[in-house]
Amino acid sequence: MVESLKLPKDSLLGASIVTVTGNCEVFVENYKGILEYSPEVILLQGKNHKIELTGKRLNIVYYTNEDMKISGRINAVRYL
Repeated sequence: MVESLKLPKDSLLGASIVTVTGNCEVFVENYKGILEYSPEVILLQGKNHKIELTGKRLNIVYYTNEDMKISGRINAVRYL
């Protein structure tokens, strides 16, 4: 149905969107909550999965109910 209506899948299915800029910035949309937050690990709850960011000096620059911006040295982004 989503395909036939040509509507954005992320909005209708609740999928998370992760945009990585280099190794120093990540923008996450459609997340449910923050499960863990330290300078080395940020773990977010998505609708159907978890998103783990690892690195050094990780910092949540800002967050709202819909999106967040993370800065620091990003080593990895994993879906769990």
